[in-house]
Amino acid sequence: MTFLWIVATFLLASIKNTLAIERTSPSTIAIDERLSNVTRTISRLLNGYDIRLRPNFGGPPLYVGMDLTIASFDSISEVNMDYTITMYLNQYWKDERLSFSSNDEVLTLSGDFAEKIWVPDTFFANDKNSFLHDVTERNKLVRLNGDGSITYGMRFTATLACMMDLHYYPLDSQNCTVEIESYGYTVSDVVMYWKDTPVRGVEEAELPQFTITGYETNDRKEELATGDYQRLSLSFKLQRNIGYFVFQTYLPSCLIVMLSWVSFWINHEATSARVALGITTVLTMTTISTGVRSSLPRISYVKAIDIYLVMCFVFVFAALLEYAAVNYTYWGARAKKKSKKTKEAEETSRKASIAPGSKVSSGLDGYSTGAGNTGGTDEILELQDIRLSPIPSIRNRHNSTRYSTSSGMLDDPAKFPPSFRMSRSSPGYTFPVNRPGLRFRGNRAAAHNRPKMLHALKKGANALKASMPKIKDVNVIDKYSRIIFPVSFLVFNSVYWVFYAV
Repeated sequence: MTFLWIVATFLLASIKNTLAIERTSPSTIAIDERLSNVTRTISRLLNGYDIRLRPNFGGPPLYVGMDLTIASFDSISEVNMDYTITMYLNQYWKDERLSFSSNDEVLTLSGDFAEKIWVPDTFFANDKNSFLHDVTERNKLVRLNGDGSITYGMRFTATLACMMDLHYYPLDSQNCTVEIESYGYTVSDVVMYWKDTPVRGVEEAELPQFTITGYETNDRKEELATGDYQRLSLSFKLQRNIGYFVFQTYLPSCLIVMLSWVSFWINHEATSARVALGITTVLTMTTISTGVRSSLPRISYVKAIDIYLVMCFVFVFAALLEYAAVNYTYWGARAKKKSKKTKEAEETSRKASIAPGSKVSSGLDGYSTGAGNTGGTDEILELQDIRLSPIPSIRNRHNSTRYSTSSGMLDDPAKFPPSFRMSRSSPGYTFPVNRPGLRFRGNRAAAHNRPKMLHALKKGANALKASMPKIKDVNVIDKYSRIIFPVSFLVFNSVYWVFYAV
């Protein structure tokens, strides 16, 4: 037992000696010394460092390089005319005040170190809203090279303005830009430029409604009220994908228009069916148009989708009006036939009821009336010159032989009524225009004072009505509509898609 105890004690002492030797190895000592040297170096660099002054203050302008890495395109809004993008922005410049070694040494420091040194006051000229990601820590990095070169990177999400031209919407393509500029330093202090590889990650970025067909970078000088500034611009070329609109707008509109043509094959006497179908298609097109406009800004010019929806609305409305024409033609023809038959029946019954010698003729300046005629429109004739005064002498003074008739009805002035009705349909009815003794209480004054314009319009309408072909069978209208409407819609679609899509 004593021997085993001595062996165990010896082994433990050997292990302790080995660990002590490893702790005091040259590599460990070098690391400790380097860490202490870096700490002292950073403290020495920041000692007396003024973050308010740019590098090369008072000398030539400072050149700041830029490059972007696209993380994702989040959304594009036509209503607000903007788009949201997440990206990495890296800035490169050289500050000789921070040089600490002639070797290619690189110190990667935390983002908080950027608050202790001078950094460019970069901003986005078309920015609406942006924020820096801070999960789990603020997404910023600072890399300091031995010669004083600095790499300053950050990750953020920005909502940038993008003024869109929607004349060809939704068959359009847009250019959305990223505008980078120094806020306070003019070109005499800071000059920004794109690095050799200015943009990365564009090929991997995807959008639900757009395809990125390319991008372009350029730089220019912006003349503002406070001076000339260098501006870097990155422009994305976006082509809108039409698939969503084909299934949500174009295809339903086409089907609604075709549905309105079904009424051409429905019997023209089925009024309720054809009217209900026509009104339903009109209201459906109105609903589709309202839904499309709700996702767009209230712009004054006409868009491509507006033209298509308006023409579809015109087609379904024209189909409804086509039935109105059919219905009017059908029932108008029937009414004319019925009126004609009624007139013929009345004429036949009148001729049959008139016997020889039963015709009563009046010598009142050519007025004559048939005994059996009771129909037609009655006009009231008032005798102005014959005043039926209760005094016989005055009544006889107004009496004249020209009012006497061969039948003796007007021989006695006391029996002559103050007014009487005569039928226009009487065979012997004529109106004495130049009779001063009679006053016509009809539409004679309105007929003489009718405006010339109304008369011309009536004449033109009559001429147009006379020039129109007489349709004996209303089914002919439906037969022609079955051909004209589909052909017209096909021609419209051909012209529309060739003009906007090609």
